[in-house]
Amino acid sequence: MKPVYVLGTGQLGRMLRQAGEPLGITVCQVGIDAAPSDIPFRNAVITNEIEQWSATDLTRKLTRHPNFINRHIFPRLADRLMQKQFLDQLCLSTAPWVLLIRDNQWPEVFISFDDLAIVKRREGSYDGRGQWQIKPGWQDTLPQDCYGHCIVEKGIHFDEEVSLVGARSADGTQVFYPLTYNFHQTGILRASVAFPLQDSCLQTQAENMLSRILDELEYVGVMAMECFIVGKKLIINELAPRVHNSGHWTQNGASISQFELHLRAILELPLPIPVVSAPAAMVNIIGNGINTAWLEDPLVHLHWYDKEVYAGRKVGHVNLTHPDRITLSSSLQKLAKLLPKEYQPGVYWAKQKQTG
Repeated sequence: MKPVYVLGTGQLGRMLRQAGEPLGITVCQVGIDAAPSDIPFRNAVITNEIEQWSATDLTRKLTRHPNFINRHIFPRLADRLMQKQFLDQLCLSTAPWVLLIRDNQWPEVFISFDDLAIVKRREGSYDGRGQWQIKPGWQDTLPQDCYGHCIVEKGIHFDEEVSLVGARSADGTQVFYPLTYNFHQTGILRASVAFPLQDSCLQTQAENMLSRILDELEYVGVMAMECFIVGKKLIINELAPRVHNSGHWTQNGASISQFELHLRAILELPLPIPVVSAPAAMVNIIGNGINTAWLEDPLVHLHWYDKEVYAGRKVGHVNLTHPDRITLSSSLQKLAKLLPKEYQPGVYWAKQKQTG
């Protein structure tokens, strides 16, 4: 099989490499500052773990390289303005939004969006960075360089946050995982849970939405679609054209992980529907060192990224899965006792999703 080169040197590329090993697929990570002449791209497939990058000799070459899967799509989705415009063109539901150009827009914004607006940088905003919740009177706290470089959305009062992870192959075959329920704190994903198909109405709605996106873009590989649930309706929050944090539970909770699924799609290998037969939970480890006591529970699958630990940095995650929700809830309770207090809301939420 052709080797795969991944643009980016973070944990997503690392997990793509791990997924490729059992299949005999060589996966190599490449930093954006690598010399193009050092990378034998000619007989390889090129993919990514990031959708935004600065201009270097390598990235300039990749944007023209025919082996770089989805290379024309990343600029459309990495820019929040272009992503919103694309979703509007497809008539898919998103939070109402406008481009934030000048500070005298705020009276009109608050009339349209009520008392809560979300400002997001067009590029580079993730994990709560480059995003601000603004109420009347708070707009002066924004950095001045936001104007012209941000969009502003209506704050959505949602029931739950979910994501759908799916994949498409070059021949148009599409497969999806069950909806993942997510818990965020200060914009960072803390925990996710997933179940064998439950709410067929929401699942069908989500699959129809993501299917239209994948086909319109002629996308190949895994994509994640984050949504808000409002009543029985889904509102798209954002798209991620890559494997995604909310899909990490698939490593131990599905017959095919999102990482293997992505490799299958870009290498034109069979793309069957992954089997999910038991509830699963994922807890992100953020800014804390490893604790081997976690491994005393037989349900715990630890995925450590071997990165320098500092506040706010994702350095690993824990997956748990079991057919019995009570047993899974009990393991989450044990895990909670071994984690600092800032983890308690997320783990408690995941536990409640099992018992509620």
